[in-house]
Amino acid sequence: MAVALAVTGGGGQYNGRMTWFVVLSCMMAAMGGVIFGYDIGISDSSHDYLCEGGVTSMEPFLKKFFPEVYRKMKVDTKISNYCKFDSQLLTSFTSSLYIAGLVATFFASSVTKVFGRKPSILTGGAAFLAGSALGGAAFNVYMLIFGRILLGIGVGFANQSVPLYLSEMAPPRYRGAINNGFQFSIGIGALVANLINFGTEKIEGGWGWRISLAMAGVPASILTLGALFLPETPSSLIQSSSDHDKAKQLLQRVRGTTDVEAELKDLIKASSISKTIKHPFKKIIQRKYRPQLVMAIAIPFFQQVTGINVIAFYATLLFRTIGIGESASLLSSVVTGVIGAGSTFISMLIVDKFGRRALFMVGGIQMLISQILIGGIMATQLGDHGTVSQGYAYLIIILICIYVAGFGWSWGPLGWLVPSEIYQLEIRSAGQSITVAVSFIFTFIVAQTFLSMLCHLKAGIFFFFGGWVIVMTAFVYYLLPETKNVPIEQMENVWKEHWFWAGIVGEEDEKIKIQGV
Repeated sequence: MAVALAVTGGGGQYNGRMTWFVVLSCMMAAMGGVIFGYDIGISDSSHDYLCEGGVTSMEPFLKKFFPEVYRKMKVDTKISNYCKFDSQLLTSFTSSLYIAGLVATFFASSVTKVFGRKPSILTGGAAFLAGSALGGAAFNVYMLIFGRILLGIGVGFANQSVPLYLSEMAPPRYRGAINNGFQFSIGIGALVANLINFGTEKIEGGWGWRISLAMAGVPASILTLGALFLPETPSSLIQSSSDHDKAKQLLQRVRGTTDVEAELKDLIKASSISKTIKHPFKKIIQRKYRPQLVMAIAIPFFQQVTGINVIAFYATLLFRTIGIGESASLLSSVVTGVIGAGSTFISMLIVDKFGRRALFMVGGIQMLISQILIGGIMATQLGDHGTVSQGYAYLIIILICIYVAGFGWSWGPLGWLVPSEIYQLEIRSAGQSITVAVSFIFTFIVAQTFLSMLCHLKAGIFFFFGGWVIVMTAFVYYLLPETKNVPIEQMENVWKEHWFWAGIVGEEDEKIKIQGV
């Protein structure tokens, strides 16, 4: 869950280059993304990342912790294909991470601001480490859920601080690609989880799920130990102390040049402005910030109702529902995971060339067509009992891959990139907090209701989410201006020039001018 904040100056491009110091620091910090992706992939949780073959589809795991689901799956032949996994305990296991993450994000916000980015990354890594140990050693469902809550705390801290760290360390002209790179690292984590599940599911004796859950400790250890050696960001040093010389020396090292006066001056200026705003949440509800507030709520909401949750949230279970065996379904998830990570990588390369709107449009149309076709096939071929023919099963997998690619270069990364670049400095932290909170809340709601919706709507769930894709694509087409190559300090101008928002933002400017006269 990438939270990308950026502070850029008003003096165009700064001096400096991409140094090895920055590359290594960012690679270490990006372990936070790998852990989050791994956790999503390992346990079949819903999120904006892709295609899980999780432990919740492993029979020994279900038998031990969720016997009711196991019984329904194995014994109860009368139960509908769409209702086998409808268990509140199973969804509580999945969703506990998001509730913990939602609460932790607000604490992380304060820690990151007051103490710096590094302590937040360290806290996130330590919580991940404890959570993965508890999950791997769990002997009852309460231990399992408590381990998951600790992982949620890790998610809250790491996703608040890591992308912020990346944004502040990166040279401004590489910031977009590096922010999308955090999304890419989440995809890599999910893919590794799928591969590990594919291996551990074959272990005799039914304890493979323990390895799957405990292996999250590997990237968590790298992040926790690495965080001890990470430098603090120049911006954070300026924010937390008045010793600007120390920040200047670090900035010179980070940028690979001694001429850093312009950037240092802008960082000091940005820090002093942000310190004068005592209540950014009161500020953001003013009329002049209306477009930013609408985007802060709408974009993360739309990202959660793309239907990625239908595809990714229980992808493996979906594959099993259409009659592909346990190993084949995990393998299918690996394939879709590769496609997801690959399409996000392509998005990193082309987003600044073709623009945000073009990718939103192409991805939206791609997702809509594949959802309608999948829903149509499942409605006519699957029914409540039985399976689809092998030919149709493979067709569904191909359509899922097309869907995942569409999401991977549109709403996946752009759902986080666009909010991170549209806020003025005085409302940036508040705007980003709203975006993260809305995302967590709707992730939780979808996670809690998805299995019941699947049970009641059956194949109609694809048309339900397809309808939302039509709404969000129209929303982007009519209401989101293009933001590529626009410096963050000049971003407010795109709203003033927009056919719809100009009326709202322009009126406010006129009032201010009249009051000034």
